[in-house]
Amino acid sequence: MAMDVYPGRPYPRGATYDGTGVNFALYSQVASRVEVCLFDPANPSKEIGRFDLPEVTEFVWHGYIPGMEPGTLYGFRVHGPYEPSKGLRCNPHKLLIDPYAKALHGEVDWKQPVFGYTLGHADQDLARDEKDSAAGVPKGVVVSDFFDWGNDRRPEIPWRKTVIYEAHVRGLTMLHPAVPEHQRGTYAGLSHPAVIEHMLKLGVTSVELLPVHEAADDSFLNDKGLSNYWGYSTLNYLSPHQRYASRRTPGSQVAEFKSMVKALHAAGIEVLLDVVYNHTCEGNHLGPTLSLKGIDNTAYYWTMPDARYYLDFTGCGNSLNASLPQAARLIVDSLRYWVEEMHVDGFRFDLATTLGRQGAGEFSPNAPLFQIINQDPVLNRVKLIAEPWDVGMGGYQVGKFPAPWREWNGKYRDTLRRYWKGDESLAGEVGHRLAGSSDMFQEAKRRPQASINFITAHDGFTLHDLVTYSHKHNEANGEHNRDGADDNQAWNCGVEGETQDANIIALRERQKRNLLASLFMSQGVPMLVAGDEMGRTQKGNNNAYCQDNELSWVNWNLDARAKALLEFSSRLIQFRHRQPVLQRRRFFQGERIWDSRSKDLTWYRPDGTEMSPDDWQKPFVRSLAFQLGGDAIPTLDERGQRIIGDGLLVLLNAHHEPVRFTIPPAADGRHWVLEFYTADDARKPEPVKAGPFELTGRSMLVLREETPSKS
Repeated sequence: MAMDVYPGRPYPRGATYDGTGVNFALYSQVASRVEVCLFDPANPSKEIGRFDLPEVTEFVWHGYIPGMEPGTLYGFRVHGPYEPSKGLRCNPHKLLIDPYAKALHGEVDWKQPVFGYTLGHADQDLARDEKDSAAGVPKGVVVSDFFDWGNDRRPEIPWRKTVIYEAHVRGLTMLHPAVPEHQRGTYAGLSHPAVIEHMLKLGVTSVELLPVHEAADDSFLNDKGLSNYWGYSTLNYLSPHQRYASRRTPGSQVAEFKSMVKALHAAGIEVLLDVVYNHTCEGNHLGPTLSLKGIDNTAYYWTMPDARYYLDFTGCGNSLNASLPQAARLIVDSLRYWVEEMHVDGFRFDLATTLGRQGAGEFSPNAPLFQIINQDPVLNRVKLIAEPWDVGMGGYQVGKFPAPWREWNGKYRDTLRRYWKGDESLAGEVGHRLAGSSDMFQEAKRRPQASINFITAHDGFTLHDLVTYSHKHNEANGEHNRDGADDNQAWNCGVEGETQDANIIALRERQKRNLLASLFMSQGVPMLVAGDEMGRTQKGNNNAYCQDNELSWVNWNLDARAKALLEFSSRLIQFRHRQPVLQRRRFFQGERIWDSRSKDLTWYRPDGTEMSPDDWQKPFVRSLAFQLGGDAIPTLDERGQRIIGDGLLVLLNAHHEPVRFTIPPAADGRHWVLEFYTADDARKPEPVKAGPFELTGRSMLVLREETPSKS
């Protein structure tokens, strides 16, 4: 195919359609030549044209093709040194995916020669393979950025009002009866009115989607007939996953994703993305050559002093080195693209400690990427959530990330799980977690909303399985139950797995309500996993990353227990939205604020007396209560008005036997109203007198202070 090739521009990177043609730009400091290969959309394995990028500006190779249209399929071939011992892995026989491609078409075919070295060679990766990989590599798609956003506006939910709903695009909708079959498992399905209605009734404000960046299935999973369902195997950072599009025409996933965001925004729901900038699917030195590895390996990845090998802080074979300029730029360019062009509202960063590593690999809250994001006028205004750990040395960094980051609070998860299964010596820890984890965040002058509180996440047991299984059951993954965490702080309530025993079933349902009620009565930002509000089960599998089937999909066929749990969950979340005292922006002082009737936070023993410092140290304390002063909130609203809400009293009994509590009197002229009692979820709101109250074993009571009606 003969074509005119003009010099073009070095920016923006990638393939950019300007209305009259396409500009190509690719960074590679090690390249001696860069080719662009074009492919037939009707037969993507067929190459129909090839040309060199004629200019290079500060290591960016670029060229412009007039008349080229959206829908064009393309890839790069980078000529340069193949010296793995020096970390150089250029191989022009391997088609490479543009790191800035806005869409991909096709899947990685592991049966094709996608490895840059000769398989089975005595020197492994040292011998360059010269077989063409194009038939096995997805192609970039030239797309048009035009989309009619209409009057789309970001919901901009304040952190104090945020309730996060962690969901999988495919898993949430695959079994939904109201979603048309061709839309199930897609962006269109997730934005279907019935799915949005469920989220609104539940009360969540922000849906956090498991990875939607284009990802690759692992070859070992393909061999077992499985797939990388979760998507934590990123292939490209600017392309929405094509598998989640209801139409499979090249590039259609971009517009469908935008339509999904637009529909969710119209309903007032934010869209957060779980992003995996810590590693890519290219793996270690024996992994495939698909993109960055063949473009400029050492400009993107952490390598050992012997640059042939990779430093692996992620457990996935490689780690992106965000302290390097080009890696940091790719990450930031990707983030800005998703905010500015795709209108997303924030991000949850997988294994975020890796992104804060610098120098010899040590973590720093002042790492270059964090500083870049903090100074960026676009990115420092969106929601930023860190998973504050990785698998490298010094990887557990909960409480160490800089503002404005928020963090998944793994200590909250573990403490509340241990408490409700009856572990001892937890009173002080429970107090800190319910009150916003000031022990972790206050010293750095951060706020309660720095803590993302959760009981469960995609990784681990579902809420139902947490109270149904004490041990993992991952046999379906084909790894002889060796994968997944062994320490889950789970308790099966007496029988492993499902049972017909009515007493055990009742206890399990109560434990679910205890955990949910604890979550939504805590200071911080609550996160709920999709399906937990309805008792979704994975049959004891705590690592269902490869289960793209009914084991992972949300079941919308609800029995009576599931419907009751859904109703309870919705009431809890809606109650939280109405209570300013559960949305505090500052930590408690344990004092009266202004002219408040009670202290902002008071802790009680079951006998109704305030807890002493010694009480917190007693190993057997499983029963305690706390009172929140609704008129003891020290901050003003946006218009300078004092924030006043209801006072709350919460009684917790993790002991297996009933405990007699003494309910303290409400403030002058007020009385207590029962809002939630996990031992009787059908109990309606009713007045409760001060004085003795026998709290059922393993249950929780929430009372609200109310002024009696004068009528």
